[in-house]
Amino acid sequence: MSFFTVQHNGRVAGAEELAPLAFAGYAHFTAAQVRGGRLRGLDLHLERLRTASVRLFGEALPDEQVRSALRAALAEGPADVSVTVTVSSRAGEFTAERTGAPDLLVRTGPPASGPAGPLALAAVPYERTLPTVKHVGEVAKTYFLRQAVADGFDDAAFVDARGRLSEATIWNLAFWDGTGVVWPRADMLAGTTMGILRRRLDAMGVPQRDREVRLADLPALSGAVVMNSWTPGVPVHRVGTVSLPDAPGFLRLLHEAYAAEPPTAP
Repeated sequence: MSFFTVQHNGRVAGAEELAPLAFAGYAHFTAAQVRGGRLRGLDLHLERLRTASVRLFGEALPDEQVRSALRAALAEGPADVSVTVTVSSRAGEFTAERTGAPDLLVRTGPPASGPAGPLALAAVPYERTLPTVKHVGEVAKTYFLRQAVADGFDDAAFVDARGRLSEATIWNLAFWDGTGVVWPRADMLAGTTMGILRRRLDAMGVPQRDREVRLADLPALSGAVVMNSWTPGVPVHRVGTVSLPDAPGFLRLLHEAYAAEPPTAP
């Protein structure tokens, strides 16, 4: 029978392995959508885990060990799942102790595709700690999401101390200026879907520009989206008090670019 699974260091996890993870706040992860046993951007996920592990723990697990754990977890469930790979330290947090190689947790769940949109994003002054690392325990993301919904928005976008839009709670931002894609320049997490799109858009010859984007710049832009492992693009029609036009061609372009990335098996 097909079912979802939680595996710890390549084996089905029991209470003994899972209980300490309730307090594993010093950890990082990556998340992906698996369809037909395959996922897009596997190289980007492996690179993310490798780089973050070196940053947090001083060492990284071999790619093949991560791939083997992924294969074992995916073999336990249906062909279409969401998968999350978390890397943690047995030493936990609030200690300078190091305990050798990190631990690996792979969890599968129902597949997801994200909201249809268009979304209204509250503009929130906030900068993530270690923004280039996809780390756990970010209470601010959920807090600002809930505050945004309570204020009549769908989600929140972050504005740094220099007034630059960086990212949204669990999303990357992208804009359309009428001729090309604009990626906001600020300290942020470079998402795997963002990485897939950048290389595929480059192969398609679509202009891409990295530049600082502030709320005052939005009226001159021709569209906006958010993206993450669920989807390469959900339309955004408002950020704070600034409305943005519909950009169906931009949205279609992003989905076409994403579809051009061949999915691979771990």
